[in-house]
Amino acid sequence: MDRKDNQSPQGETARILVEFLEVAITSIVFLKGVYPSGAFERRRYMNLVVQRARHPQLRDYIHSAVFGLLPFIQKGMVERAAVIFFNTDGIPVERFVFKLAVNLSYGSKVEEADLEFSLRSFLIKLSVSESLTKVLPRDYRWEITAYFRSLPEASANKDVELWIPTDTRQWEQPPLLTPIKSMSSEPLCVQLYIEHPSLSEPKP
Repeated sequence: MDRKDNQSPQGETARILVEFLEVAITSIVFLKGVYPSGAFERRRYMNLVVQRARHPQLRDYIHSAVFGLLPFIQKGMVERAAVIFFNTDGIPVERFVFKLAVNLSYGSKVEEADLEFSLRSFLIKLSVSESLTKVLPRDYRWEITAYFRSLPEASANKDVELWIPTDTRQWEQPPLLTPIKSMSSEPLCVQLYIEHPSLSEPKP
């Protein structure tokens, strides 16, 4: 996507962020071995070799999900975006969580190179974080879920209709958190961590 010179700082930041999320989520799906390695192809992004989904449906699902967040990120409505792996009972077994904060009052020019340099380090950390993850059950599913601070009425914004309530169940106990990477620089703060169920979580 070409840069828009007349774009607001929030718009420019959100654009860079959703492009990053598309690559990062694809990297997570590749890392977890959800699909055979042949379902991906190597591409360059931010001067790194990354994985891109070759299957059109997989690629379109990830792309439409993260770019569907664009107008909400610009308005500061998105608190977290997550990739959730869950069992046949709909109970999560592992969550990769991106906690997001965009400074809506930031008025200066966004230094794209600096922002991309910071986000690049997340992709490097992700590529070597397999040892921090859990082996998934035989029959599992996954989804991309967004957690909103607030959500406008569907009648006021057609983008809302792209997002539906998830059927995935929540844990009863606070999860165990494993930090992966964080950054805090104007106008964007991002934290990436993995959540696993607490050892005291009731078994289904």
